[in-house]
Formats: sequence, structure tokens, C-alpha cells
Amino acid sequence: MQKTRWAILGPGAIAESFAKWLPVSEHGELRAVASRAPERAAVFASRYGAEISGTYAEILARDDIDAVYVATVHTTHAELAIAALEAGKAVLCEKPLAPSAADTERVLAAAERAGLPVVEAYKHRFSPFARAIDRRLKWGQISTPIQVRTQFGFAAGSNDTRLFDPELAGGAIFDVGGYPVAFAVAAAASAGIALSGLHVKVAHGRVEHGVDVYSSAQLEAEGFTAYVECSIDTQLTKRADIVGEGGWITLDNAYGDRDSSPAVLHHIHEGQRHRIEVEQIHPFAAEADAVSRALRDAALEAPEMPWEQTRTVARLLDAWRDGVMPAMDR
Repeated sequence: MQKTRWAILGPGAIAESFAKWLPVSEHGELRAVASRAPERAAVFASRYGAEISGTYAEILARDDIDAVYVATVHTTHAELAIAALEAGKAVLCEKPLAPSAADTERVLAAAERAGLPVVEAYKHRFSPFARAIDRRLKWGQISTPIQVRTQFGFAAGSNDTRLFDPELAGGAIFDVGGYPVAFAVAAAASAGIALSGLHVKVAHGRVEHGVDVYSSAQLEAEGFTAYVECSIDTQLTKRADIVGEGGWITLDNAYGDRDSSPAVLHHIHEGQRHRIEVEQIHPFAAEADAVSRALRDAALEAPEMPWEQTRTVARLLDAWRDGVMPAMDR
């Protein structure tokens, strides 16, 4: 399999992790870095050994780039992803793929037209840890009715960053709320729940500076309930619990971090407690390899984060935010 030649669009903090771990991927190499500020791209490219740098338009116009990693602010994801697809590049895009279900559909439609993969980078979905959870739900070791509880949040400290800027789609739901929602959606899918029936039953939150700084929601479908929480002003755990007929799974850390995936889950089945350890991987390298495999197979999506789940997460995030944010603040 040939190496996938990558360009990073947006040399920010999250892109640092992608550039750091791409060299340990099986199939990827960093070729270029793009930014609105070419000098910033040049500094980043030099730091990580990329040969080429320039503006977004300059990099997308090149024919020696196979895939791009979109790591810019949320509000620019859709336009950059569509521009990359129209330029013949596969796309790995930081979550959320777009800050609305409508824009998410625009990106996926562009991928269909181009015949190229788009993968949403919920990093916790690309590890052996995620596959271990999926298998236990698919095997019916935990069956309906199923209840999921999970949260993800941190205390940002300063309120003068993009997280607190409504013009940049700031707020807890779009920044970290997608993680627990994506976790719940994946659990529902593995358990055989029809994702079309999954909806936000109730949502609560606290709004400051024009953005949601803490929020919770209850998601429901027939045979399935999920309670999700997120925050950008209060430290929350990364815990998740899946409870149903036949047992439950407890995850002290469901989401890992930027350098490694989670490795341990506790599964209680038929009255027996099992501590299950899986291989740790570098999630950014795994995301890149998922795109490379999709390119190799001429596939539009990666099985780790299929489009049905991307669409469902986008729809639920819209509904969650609508339930929390006053109309005047949206």
C-alpha cells in the first residue's frame, strides 16, 4: 500500500498532536501544512519536517497531496472540507465535522460527488478499546433495555478563547459534548438500536458569554436511554457506564487523551466481573490509517466512524443546543 501524503489545514494545538503521531501510522506521511498566514504554516512545517507550506488555496491546488486533516475552528470545517474534496483530496476532519446537521450534509454530499472519503475525527472510536465495547454489545452480552451514562468536561480558565466565542461556534456542546453523544450513538448502533429513532428528550444547561458552558441531556430511543454531560468551565470525568440486561460495562476513562487510547474496561457479565485490557494505540495515527484504508478500498467512509453515526451525532447536537440556548443567543 502506497503512503498517503497528508496536508494539515490549520497549524494549531490539535494539529500539533496529529503531526507528532502521524509518523507512527502505517500508511501516512506529512507532506504539507497550510494556514491563512503562510509564515505560520512555514514555521509549523519546519518543526515537523513537512516539505511544503502555504495558504489553503496553494496547498489544495497541489497534485502531490492525497488527504487533508482539517484542524481549524469549527465554523471553517465545512467550507475547507468541501474545498478539499473538490480538489480531489480525502478528508479527516476534527469534530464536529460541521456545527450543524445541514452543513454536515453539505460535506457528505460533496464527498459523494467527489467519490472520496470523509472521516470525522472522534478519536476514541479508532482504538481496540472501542472495538471491545462494540463486540460485547453486538454479541448481546448486554442487551436492551440499555442505559448509558457518560460525561466529558474541563475547566478552561480564561474566557477569552474561541471556546467562549459564539461567532466561532464556541460552547461546551460543540467542543466536548460530541464525545459523550458519539459514545452513546455508537453504543446504540452496536446494540441494534435504530438510530433514526434516537432523539433528545430533555436538555438543560448554563449559558454565559453567549455560549453554553455546562449542559446535560437525555437521549432516548426504544429500548435505549443515554444521559450525557459536558462542560468547559467545570472539570468532569471521562467515565462511561453501559447498563442493560445481562450485565454492564464500566469505563473509568472512555475517551483517552491525545497521546494514547484507553486500555482498560470492566465488564460484569452473568455475575462475574472481568477486567479487560486492550492494546493502547496513538489515536491520531489510527485516524490517519482509517482514511488511508478507505482510500485504498475506494470507500466513502470508515467503519470506525460511519456516516450514519456522523449524521446522527450532528442531528442530536443540533437538538441539544436548541434545547439549551435561548433563541436570542443562537
